[in-house]
Amino acid sequence: MKNKAIPFFSLFISLILAVTTTAQPFINEINYFKKLDSLQAPPSRPILFIGSSSFTNWKDVRDYFPSYPILNRAFGGSSLTHQLLYADQVIFAYHPKQIVIYCGENDVASSPTITADSVLNRFKRLHALIRSRLPKVPIVYVSMKPSPSREKFRLVLEKGNQLIKHFIRKKKRTEFVDVYHKMFTKEGTLMEDIFLPDKLHMNKKGYQIWQPLIEPYLLR
Repeated sequence: MKNKAIPFFSLFISLILAVTTTAQPFINEINYFKKLDSLQAPPSRPILFIGSSSFTNWKDVRDYFPSYPILNRAFGGSSLTHQLLYADQVIFAYHPKQIVIYCGENDVASSPTITADSVLNRFKRLHALIRSRLPKVPIVYVSMKPSPSREKFRLVLEKGNQLIKHFIRKKKRTEFVDVYHKMFTKEGTLMEDIFLPDKLHMNKKGYQIWQPLIEPYLLR
């Protein structure tokens, strides 16, 4: 009986973990951030980078901005709804002096029912939540990027960027950074050599384009 109980118990624990992960998407990533913080205290009042994989994969982001106290807490695959879900853990826990957001692209790619207006409304909710808790902290939104693997979403991404940019114009201490249009050649074709083989995520050439576009908006 003892030998049979052990596999059953292991299966039970596995099922519990599977249900928990489904109920709390990206909980492993959130727990990983907690572990990092326990091993090394994050900067006091950092410039906080949050959002999805285009920031997550920017692992050497501090090398691009050496004069700034940057803390990267983006988690790959996430959408604006996940930033809302984990705002306490990835935003408010760090008492940031500035928040830089790259998110929305996964929202668009998640379902054909997600429109540019859907992304705008989700961003509005995130903006309102941040403002309710951090009314004076500057926010920078980095536009959704184009990518070869998501060509079919280009019109929605462009419209979403336009709507968010228009919304931000009316908001204090909130800035919009257009990286989208800088990722095309002079002839109007998308630069393909700035992407990894998956044709979705960027290589160093891509981040070298982003760096001078973002830096003027960062606080000293």
